[in-house]
Amino acid sequence: MKKIIIIGAGGVGHVVAHKCAQLAEVFPEILLASRTESKCVDIAKHVKQQYGRTIKTAQVDADDVSDLVRLFDNYKPFMVINVALPYQDLTIMDACLEMGVHYLDTANYEPLDTAKFEYKWQWAYQERFKQAGLMALLGSGFDPGATNMFTAFAAKHYFDEIHELDIIDVNGGDHGYPFATNFNPEINIREVTAECRHWENDKFITTPAMSEMQSFTCPDEVGTYNIYRMYHEELESLTKHYPSLKKAQFWMSFGDSYLKHLEILGNVGMTSIEPVKFNGQDIVPIQFLKQLLPDPASLGPSTHGKTCIGCWVRGIKDGKKTTVYIYNVKDHQDCFREVKSQGISYTTGVPTMIGAKMMMTGVWQQPGVWNIEQMDPDPFMADLNEYGLPFQVIENPDFKLV
Repeated sequence: MKKIIIIGAGGVGHVVAHKCAQLAEVFPEILLASRTESKCVDIAKHVKQQYGRTIKTAQVDADDVSDLVRLFDNYKPFMVINVALPYQDLTIMDACLEMGVHYLDTANYEPLDTAKFEYKWQWAYQERFKQAGLMALLGSGFDPGATNMFTAFAAKHYFDEIHELDIIDVNGGDHGYPFATNFNPEINIREVTAECRHWENDKFITTPAMSEMQSFTCPDEVGTYNIYRMYHEELESLTKHYPSLKKAQFWMSFGDSYLKHLEILGNVGMTSIEPVKFNGQDIVPIQFLKQLLPDPASLGPSTHGKTCIGCWVRGIKDGKKTTVYIYNVKDHQDCFREVKSQGISYTTGVPTMIGAKMMMTGVWQQPGVWNIEQMDPDPFMADLNEYGLPFQVIENPDFKLV
């Protein structure tokens, strides 16, 4: 009876708990833990109502290795699914090493005091996990996660070499708020306002945040959206593991209202991560702003429209240039009907569950620290079709991006 601990009770944690609860044969015992146990209790109540399954809950401080070790020692899990904040990746990995627990996350480590996310800190754990006989799977969300698998699937089945990659993330949903974020506001805003980096001619090129825009028409009548080039962590691992890539870019859609609010908030200092003195206390503006914005986990009932996230890959097959677009389209209200969630949390939570399923069943079980694209994509892609995120492939699409 392999036990799991899910750490994090936000929107993604909600989805992961529900999707794991749907597979009792794979996840027979589940504990959901967070700094605020009442959030875990609310999710557990809904899981009980929907599936008749009881999942345990606990309070844990994921910033504290000793507190994590205490929890792991009491529950003795086979693996931990980390859907907490990326600041907490390393403390959770440390606790896993101390207690002999496998590890999975959806986002790479980011220091609390520096808006810079990269894999070097977690890649440095490779030998320790390997020597301990433990597996750490990095980036098993959608992007990173499913997009890495789309790239790996394309490289395996459609190309001899991949040369260009554009990851395009479109959220065509409308939640009805003038300004809200679809996942943790602090992480979202830090990510969007960071300098852009894209891969070209064997190096990363830095440009100002959101300075490159294109128009993209999604398939399946999702619509046409403005997409902006930005840096995203899967570019770092994909360019490392596919050295034939000559150019790689990440694009995300943003509406005019979101961008105008973000500009104004930035101009008045509300997106800053530097502490300021207020009434004798240090307050980080972006953390205060987070408290004022709608909780992403609450957006499910009001969000309508579809997501369209995919990879446009170009390269060589049998000496000829070829191109494919691999993507998923998901309706926000379909997600709400199934697990009472909006589509962004759903599209992250489902691949999280699938990655954990691969590890729990031994399909992927390799000591060390691995990015998800280093695993065989075929069983993961089959499970996307099975568990709510079916993918499509368009060969030789008529796309144009700079």
